[in-house]
Amino acid sequence: MLRTLIYTTFILFQIFFVRLTLATCGYESCHPTKADKLNVHLVPHTHDDVGWLKTVDQYFYGANNSIQHAGVQYILDSVIPQLRDDPNKRFIYVEMAFFYRWWRQQSDEMKKTVKTLVEEGRLEFINGGWCMNDEASTHYNAIIDQMTLGLKFLNDTFGECGRPRVAWHIDPFGHSKEQAALFAQMSYDGFFFGRLDYDDKQKRLKDKRMEEVWQASISLGLEAQLFYGALYNGYGPPGGFCFDAFCDDAPFEDDPNLFDMNVDEKVKKFLKFVKDQASHFKTNHIILTMGSDFQYENANEWYKNMDKLIKYVNAQEETSGVHVLYSTPSCYTYALNKAGVKWTTKQDDFFPYANAPHSFWTGYFTSRPAIKGYVRQTNNFLQVCKQLDVLSGLQTKNAASESMTLKQAMGVAQHHDAVSGTEKQHVANDYAKRLAIGIQNCQNLVSDSLSSIMSKDQKTMPPTSEFCHYLNISICSSTESQKSFTVTVYNPLARSTNSFVRVPVDLLRYTVTDPDGKTVPTQILDVTKETKRVRGNRGSATHELFFPVSAPALGYSTYLVTADSKLVFQPVHDPSSRSSEPSQYTPRQQSNADTIIKNEYMSLSFDGTTGLLKSITDLESRKILPVSQSFFWYNSSSGNNKDNQPSGAYIFRPNQTDAFPLFKDSVQMHIVQGDLVQEIQQQYTPWVSQVIRLFKGQRHAEFEWTVGPIPFKDGLGKEIICRFDTKLATNKTFYTDANGRQILTRVRNHRDTWQYNDTEPVAGNYYPVNSRIFIKDSNLQLTVLNDRSQGGSSMMNGSLELMVHRRMFWDDHYGVGEALNEPGQFGDGLIARGKMYVLVAPPEKSASLHRDLGEKVYMAPWVSFTPMVSDWSKKFNTKYSALKHELPANVHLLTLEHLENNMHLLRLEHQYEKGEDANMSKPVTVSLQGLFAPFEITMAEEVNLGANQFQKDVKRLHWDIVNGSDRKMGSNYEALNDSLDVELQPFQIRTFRIHVKRG
Repeated sequence: MLRTLIYTTFILFQIFFVRLTLATCGYESCHPTKADKLNVHLVPHTHDDVGWLKTVDQYFYGANNSIQHAGVQYILDSVIPQLRDDPNKRFIYVEMAFFYRWWRQQSDEMKKTVKTLVEEGRLEFINGGWCMNDEASTHYNAIIDQMTLGLKFLNDTFGECGRPRVAWHIDPFGHSKEQAALFAQMSYDGFFFGRLDYDDKQKRLKDKRMEEVWQASISLGLEAQLFYGALYNGYGPPGGFCFDAFCDDAPFEDDPNLFDMNVDEKVKKFLKFVKDQASHFKTNHIILTMGSDFQYENANEWYKNMDKLIKYVNAQEETSGVHVLYSTPSCYTYALNKAGVKWTTKQDDFFPYANAPHSFWTGYFTSRPAIKGYVRQTNNFLQVCKQLDVLSGLQTKNAASESMTLKQAMGVAQHHDAVSGTEKQHVANDYAKRLAIGIQNCQNLVSDSLSSIMSKDQKTMPPTSEFCHYLNISICSSTESQKSFTVTVYNPLARSTNSFVRVPVDLLRYTVTDPDGKTVPTQILDVTKETKRVRGNRGSATHELFFPVSAPALGYSTYLVTADSKLVFQPVHDPSSRSSEPSQYTPRQQSNADTIIKNEYMSLSFDGTTGLLKSITDLESRKILPVSQSFFWYNSSSGNNKDNQPSGAYIFRPNQTDAFPLFKDSVQMHIVQGDLVQEIQQQYTPWVSQVIRLFKGQRHAEFEWTVGPIPFKDGLGKEIICRFDTKLATNKTFYTDANGRQILTRVRNHRDTWQYNDTEPVAGNYYPVNSRIFIKDSNLQLTVLNDRSQGGSSMMNGSLELMVHRRMFWDDHYGVGEALNEPGQFGDGLIARGKMYVLVAPPEKSASLHRDLGEKVYMAPWVSFTPMVSDWSKKFNTKYSALKHELPANVHLLTLEHLENNMHLLRLEHQYEKGEDANMSKPVTVSLQGLFAPFEITMAEEVNLGANQFQKDVKRLHWDIVNGSDRKMGSNYEALNDSLDVELQPFQIRTFRIHVKRG
C-alpha cells in the first residue's frame, strides 16, 4: 500500500514538473525556426471591431446579422477547443471589450483551460487595450486610459503571461507618432499595422523598408524608440488561402481517391506568394495574417486547412527553402530581433493615409463632430470622477462599479470606428447612449464624493449635486427654477485656475458671493436668437448670468447665487426693461468705421464694411497681426468624376480646390459690451453663426461656432471650414499636434519619406488636429486650439483652416454602406456647436501660452449646482484643495485613480518637449511626500505607462539601427529616495502605484 502511494506521488510529481516546464509564455513559447530557410510565420487572428456596422452588443452576440454576419462569442467558443487539442496551434486575441464579456460567461473549468493555454503561449493577447483605438481622433489621455483598462484586466486575470509584448493596429486609418511613443512607454517591443499610403508602401517595398525602428519622440530618445512593421497584405490572408466559412477560396483537397485534388497547385501558388513577399523584406522571416474581420466562427475549417498547408509546404522545404510554422506577432518580432540586421529609422508619422490617388482618408478627422465633442467632454468628466473617488476615500464595490461603467464606455468610444465617426448612425447612437449612462453613474459618485468633502461634521450633508450638460445652449433647470442656488466649480488640474461661468437664468439681477463671502462682479447677457433656435423647445431661459470663478488646485470653490428680492417675481423677457447691470447690445451700423474690442492682453478689430475679423493685436508685444476669419465650404464629390470616388464618412474629396465663402458682402453683427466679457455676434447664413468673446484678464479670444443643419435641398454635399487668412510668411509650413501632445511640422505638398503625388490638392494636405494648429514666421505666431478633434490644413501661405462639420449624400464605398447624413435632434440635420481658442504672440512666447491653455481646455473645471440651504457657509466647506502645494507649471497630474484598498494609480507628466521653451522645457523634480492633503503616500512603486509591469522589470528588446547608439532600449529606472522625489525629463510621463495612509 505504501509502495503504491509512493509510486503515485512520484508520478504526480513528474506530471507537475512536466507541466511547469511546459507552462512557458512569451518568447519562450515560440516554435523554433530554421536559419537556412525562409520562415513563414502563420498568425491565426480575428479582427473584431468594437462596433461599426453593428453595435458592440450585436457583434458580441451575433445579432442583427441582416447587416453583417458576425458573432464574437462563437469565435472564442470555436478557437479554444482547437488550441486545447493541439499544442502546436496558436491564436492571438486583441479587443478586451469583447474578451472580458466572454470571460465572465465561462465556467470555472473553461477558465482553467484558457489560463493553461495562455501560460503555454498557445493563446496570446496582442495589443491588449479595451479596443484597437483610432490614432487620428483620439486624445492621448483617453488612449492611455483605454489601454490601462484592458491591460489591467489581463494582468489581474492571467498575470505575467497575459502581458502583451507587441502592439497590433491593423485597421486604423493612418498612424500617429504619439501613438508609437505611448506604446514604447508601455514596454511593447514591436508595433504592426495594416494601412499606409499606397505611394509610401510602393517605395518601402522597393527599398525593403517595410520594417524599421520608429524614433517616436526626439525628447524621449530611446525610451520612445519602437520597432514597427507595415504588413505586406493588409491584415488578410494571401489570395486563395482564406479558409473561413464565408470565404470562397478552395480548401486543400488532398485525397488521391477523390476528384479535384489540388495540393500541388495550392503549394505552388503559396510558394510563389511568399517568395514574392520575401523579396521585399530584409530577413529570412515573413509574417502572414491568417484571418480577417470576425473570422474563425468555425475555427476547425481554418485550422484543418492550415495544418495541411504546413504539412505539404514543409514536405518540400529542402527543395523550396520555405519552412512554415504557426506563430504570433510576438514570436515574429523576436525572430526579427535575432536576425542580426541593422534597421533604418523613421521620425515622421503616417498621416494622411490614402489607398488610391483620389481616396484620401482625411474626412473622418471631422466626421460626426458632435460625437467627437462629446467624447472629449466625457474624458474630462471621467478624470474628475476618478479623482474625487480617490480624494473622498469612499472606495466601495458600488463606487468601483459606478466609475467602471464610464471607463468601459470611454474605452469602447476610442475604437477606430467610434470617435472616428466612421460607423453607421444607429451605432453612433449606441456609443452616445453608453457614454450617457456612464456619465450618469459617475455623477452619483461625484455627488457623493463632493458631499463627503463639503460636510464639516459628516452628519449634515449638502443637497445632491445636479449637473447641467446643455449649458452650451443655455439649458439648466436647476438655475432657471431656483431663486437661489450654489455653483460648485471643481478644478481637476494640479494648479489653481481662473475662468468664467455662464448660467442660464430668467431674472436680471443676482448677487454672487465667493467662498470667502465676498461679492463678485456679474454680467447679464441675453440668450441669443441662435441659441434659442438650436435648443428648440428644450429650454426657456431668457438670460445668462456671467461671473468670474477661481478654484484651487485639485479642489473646488462654491459660489452662492441669490436673486435680487425686488425682481424675484418679475422675470423679464423684454430687453427694454433691463436694469443697469445687463450688457449693452448694439447692432453694427452700416458705416466704414471698424469695431474694436479689447482687454488687458488683446485687441480685436472688425472691418466696418464686411463685419469680419480684421486684425488681432498682442498688446504685450504691441505687435499687430492682420487676419481675416470666416467660414467657407467645399462641395463634396459625388463620385461622378475620375476614379468614381465620392466624399463620405472616411474620404474627403472636394470637387474644387478653392473653398466657397458662406457670405456675400458682409455678415450680420451685434456687439455686446460689458465689464467682464465683450462679444461680437456674427450671422453668416441662417445655419452658420459665431460668437467671438474676449474675457477680462485672459490671454486668448474664444470663437464659438454654430453650424447646421447643413442645407440639403440643393443636392450638394458640403464640408464646412473655418479659415484664418494672414500675411505671415509661412513658406508652405504649418504645425499640428499629435493626439494632444507632440507638435509636428507639416509642409504643404510634401512627404518626408517619399515623393508626394498631388492627385488631391486639398484632401492630400489635411491632417488630424486634436488640440491645436498654428502658423508662424519670425515675428508672430497664430495658434488655434480646438475643443474636439478635427481635420486641418494650411492651403495657402499665411492661411490656416479647420473643418468643423460635413454632410453628404453618398457612401464612399469603404464599408459603412450609408451616407454621412446625421439626422440631429429634430430630424432635419445635425447642428454642431463648438469652440476655438485663438492666441497671437511672438513665437518664443507661444509655446508656454498654448501649452497652458491647452491643458485648461481639455481639463476644464467641472460645474455642478445645488439648491441653496440656510447658513451654507457655516455648515459646509466652501473651498477645498487636495494638494498641500501646487505642482510646477510644466507638470500635469495626468492620472489619479483608485485601484484597490489603499492603493491608487498616479501619473505625472512633463508637458513640454525638449527645447520647446527656454524655461519650461527644463527637467523638474516633484516630491510625492507631503503632496496630498487627504492622505500620505507611504510607498510608491514605479510601473510602466500601461501600469501592467514594474518599471524595474522592463527589459525591452534592443534593435541595432543604422548609425545608432549602443545604448539599450528599455528603462532608465531609478528607485525613489525616501523623500519620494520624482524627476521628470522633458515630455516624460512617470507612472506609480502609490500606497496611502489616511489620517
